[in-house]
Amino acid sequence: MNAKKQFQIIAIAEGFSWLGLLVTMYLKYGQDLPEPNRVVGYIHGFLFMAFCFYLLYFLIEEKWPLKKCLLLFVLAFLPFGTFWAEKRYLRA
Repeated sequence: MNAKKQFQIIAIAEGFSWLGLLVTMYLKYGQDLPEPNRVVGYIHGFLFMAFCFYLLYFLIEEKWPLKKCLLLFVLAFLPFGTFWAEKRYLRA
């Protein structure tokens, strides 16, 4: 499996973990159940860091434009951003 395909998988997984984090934030603050948030938070943090490391790899090794990498980085913070980024920038 090449690096771009791995990055696609990480982008999708990071997006789902972001959505999972929203659900567990409700459980933590709305239902007083902090445990699920802790677990999903660690998973999300790991996937976000992996996403950033892949961005850095593509910026340095594959010579992707800085503008594209910055856009992908910003999209990681938006709801459904990594899903859109994967479809628009990583499939091409």
